[in-house]
Amino acid sequence: MKTKLVIAALLVGCTLGVTAAKIKDPVLMQINGKDVKLSEFEYLYHKNNQQQIEKESLEQYLDRFILYKLKVADAEAAGIDTTDIFKKEYDGYKKDLQAPYLEDTTYRWQFIQEAYDFSKRNVDIDHFMLRLGTNEQQTNEQIARMDSIRNCVLAGENWEDLVEKYSVDPSKARNKGHYGYIRSGVFPYSFEKVAFTTPVGEISKPFRTDFGIHMVRVNQVRPDEGSVHVKHILKLFPRNATEQQKAETKRLADSVYQVIMTGGNFEEIAKTESQDPGSAKNGGDLPWFGRGRMVPQFEQVAFDLPDGAISQPFETAYGYHIVKKIGKKGVPSLEESRKDIETRINKDERARMIREAYVNKLKNQYNFVINPKLEGYIDKELAKHGKFDSTFVADVIAKSDIPLYTFANAQSQPLSVLASRLNTKANLSNDDARNYIISSIDPIADKQLTDYYVDNVAETNPELRNLLTEYRDGMLLYEISNRRVWKAAGKDTVGLTQFFEANRTKYDWDEPHFKGIILSAKNDSVLNAVKQDINRFAPDTLTDGLHNKYGTDIRMERMIVKQGENALADYLLFNSGTKPERKNYSEFMVLSGNVINHPEELNDVKGMVTSDYQDVLEQRWVKELKAKYPVKVNNKVLKMVK
Repeated sequence: MKTKLVIAALLVGCTLGVTAAKIKDPVLMQINGKDVKLSEFEYLYHKNNQQQIEKESLEQYLDRFILYKLKVADAEAAGIDTTDIFKKEYDGYKKDLQAPYLEDTTYRWQFIQEAYDFSKRNVDIDHFMLRLGTNEQQTNEQIARMDSIRNCVLAGENWEDLVEKYSVDPSKARNKGHYGYIRSGVFPYSFEKVAFTTPVGEISKPFRTDFGIHMVRVNQVRPDEGSVHVKHILKLFPRNATEQQKAETKRLADSVYQVIMTGGNFEEIAKTESQDPGSAKNGGDLPWFGRGRMVPQFEQVAFDLPDGAISQPFETAYGYHIVKKIGKKGVPSLEESRKDIETRINKDERARMIREAYVNKLKNQYNFVINPKLEGYIDKELAKHGKFDSTFVADVIAKSDIPLYTFANAQSQPLSVLASRLNTKANLSNDDARNYIISSIDPIADKQLTDYYVDNVAETNPELRNLLTEYRDGMLLYEISNRRVWKAAGKDTVGLTQFFEANRTKYDWDEPHFKGIILSAKNDSVLNAVKQDINRFAPDTLTDGLHNKYGTDIRMERMIVKQGENALADYLLFNSGTKPERKNYSEFMVLSGNVINHPEELNDVKGMVTSDYQDVLEQRWVKELKAKYPVKVNNKVLKMVK
């Protein structure tokens, strides 16, 4: 339904620019007893004039606005706003429109600037990793263990030896914990943050991600070199290649290189010779990439080559490559990078952090407090029951009405709402169970808190309130117009036919039209065969019969056209133009029909008739609306419109 809002384009739109934020927002009018405030009218009136070449006067727009609201009232009377389909659609809009009001834009901007700052440099790091515990206590023990290892390194023990003995990073077998230079945007934010903010020569404190417990040592920092664009040809090593097989692969690569150096087209050769399935079909073309995205040998050649140069064959773990340098560019500006940075932020933990920061502000604003008696209640019930299990959740949690928290005039939820959210198979001590239950409150509280805020801000913030009303009314306007006018005209076959017969002369043609079917065939042999078969079919089975027999060898086009509207009809029936050149269906004939001077039936001009009949239904509907729903305008308030 979202695309359908275009029908209200003169009344609605998508920008937030114009509001009527006033100390007082008086009622401008009542439509069927429902208040319309001055701010809403001003909001749409100014937006409408911004979108028009010629501005409407206040009086002109007032009439159109009232009609718009009458149609919305009719949609509400029809119950459209109460249907599940409408509510789901509107809730989706509401969620999107409310999103900017549910985050701290200053906090987001800090993340954007930080990410851009990180993108301007690469950091050479060593990495150490331990597994997460199965519960919070074990995870804290792992953090303490990592801290002990850090102290050992600081005391002089060898990093590589400790990595070999204790690190669970799968890559340690090949790199002994040394990652080399990394660039921004590759690792999770919590990892990147530590790597890019730890001073050179220092070891970070242990930190946690979703993958484990980590610490990093920062060895060096260098400016980011930007990105390169290359094409390449790859000759792959066989699996578990012997030295002899590697030598044969090099011989093949050298042979390809000689062909290129003697004038061969790199791109065409890449298509036939390269064994890189991802790039060969594109002439060896690779997307732009920066440091840290390719294996070191390939990366070094790609960055060192001058623009336009072609490398000699060189070896990586995959085989032998020949690289053609297309170009190089530096780190893009913040303006150029911002879209990609925001995309990353919206997909990782920073989006949650931005939202949590705003929720915490709301908690302070609304005096949010966890029920101080809750922990004691849970402890007492766990002690009585003996342990945390499915019976405890069913008999205690699911039946308890003790409040979880309070905020803003005693808004809350009972403990029972957590029952369906708890994992009853978790093997927890009573202390862990209590902490687990308490931690499960956050999603419930955050949603209720933000819903409460949005409901209140929509009432106190004219900008958001009017935008939400705009979308809601636009959706209702489309659906009721569809029912009363657009689809109604097509469904009312009796009324449509009667309207056509009563106004037949209005739809007469100024010049003859061809009405019929033109058949195109792939060649003259097929066309001649069709001509032989035409008389074998009854008129009402002709098209189906030919389609079943000839399939895609023929194409049939039903049309009503005048001279100049169709090249085939012009050539076959109006004796104008040359024979159309058609690659796949080069031969054609009139299968049925002829040139007529006047429409024979409604279907000959149904589009025009339907459009006019819709206008008739619209006029009837408007007359009905004005008689059905009372309108009261406060002229004193109308004079306040600016």
